[in-house]
Amino acid sequence: MPVFIILSLCLCYLVETANPVQEILTSPLFIDIGTGFAVICILGIFFNKLLENIWYDAFFSSALFIWFASWKPLFNDQSPMFFFFPLYFALAAAFASFVLIGGRQKIDRQTREYMKAFVEKSGMEPWILMIFILGSLQLQHHFMLFPVLMTLLLVRFTLSGCVQSRNS
Repeated sequence: MPVFIILSLCLCYLVETANPVQEILTSPLFIDIGTGFAVICILGIFFNKLLENIWYDAFFSSALFIWFASWKPLFNDQSPMFFFFPLYFALAAAFASFVLIGGRQKIDRQTREYMKAFVEKSGMEPWILMIFILGSLQLQHHFMLFPVLMTLLLVRFTLSGCVQSRNS
């Protein structure tokens, strides 16, 4: 998740400093590129190609770009969500990646097996959550739906990362 964390922090900086690069990031081109990349990530996770972590990182990053490009023009320039949502995403992803997944060797066997059973049998497939996230981007009046779904996907990523073998 390093790419997503860095992009989120960069976006926080750009918004807080009212950087003119925001104008470029809100162009329709970023929505199209981000959507295409997100769909590729969903297919990659669905067909289990490459490493799962790469698909998660790429999807989170592309969803962040789609969200910013499609929502920023619709809201007030002083809207705090464009600073606080990316900051929240960066802190949550860093905590999940470095503290929880990074410390997975400290998880006892029984807890690890419970987590593995939840990952396998919960019905919370990552590709389904990813589709819901893309759908939530169309619902601008329900602006909390996007971060909630992103958080659920982050929880799914964390659980999946914690149950990977201790040597990987």
